[in-house]
Amino acid sequence: MDHLFESIDFEENPLYERIISDIANQQYCIVDHFFTNEEVHLLREGLLKAFEKEAFKKAAIGNRLNETLERSIRGDIIFWMDEAKATDDEALFFNKINDFIAYLNKTCFLGILHKEFHYAIYPKGTFYKKHIDTFQNDDRRKLSFVCYLNEEGWEPAYGGELVLYLNEGEKRIYPLPGRVVIFESQVIEHEVKPVNKKRLSITGWLKTR
Repeated sequence: MDHLFESIDFEENPLYERIISDIANQQYCIVDHFFTNEEVHLLREGLLKAFEKEAFKKAAIGNRLNETLERSIRGDIIFWMDEAKATDDEALFFNKINDFIAYLNKTCFLGILHKEFHYAIYPKGTFYKKHIDTFQNDDRRKLSFVCYLNEEGWEPAYGGELVLYLNEGEKRIYPLPGRVVIFESQVIEHEVKPVNKKRLSITGWLKTR
């Protein structure tokens, strides 16, 4: 366990402990019940409401201080979530994330002080080529977090799988509704394969100072 985590005794949350253990041992974790089915439905509705308001924009590469549009690298459209202006649907998301962050900081001394999240839609035919989630001028991102909000019945033929490039080979993860993937931002290269059906998610990062 020589990665991010060094745990201490604490009143255990079994789900969070499983996430910590997986990341400590393999640098990523896949969780299918981080949010309830009802919460996933509410979050999907929140994303679609934001889309109806035409609040989304083409995603860029680089951080917000140095970003460029590059459609040959990524094709998703995004909308940054603002916790201070969160709807009821978004508030339940941030409440769960804040609880998770508090647990990490109390048990693992991670020093997570900031977070950033956005809704993401990959229209049919779009993708995000292989990359890593840190920047030359900003290495604060420690954990990457993706929550899939697709409708029930998502099939492998729809594409859009997340591929993690690990030392032992590729790990393909299909974007099933409610599935959450958490991985070390500074370590794991990854990509989103081309989608054959619109793909919905919340994506973000837990960050140090």
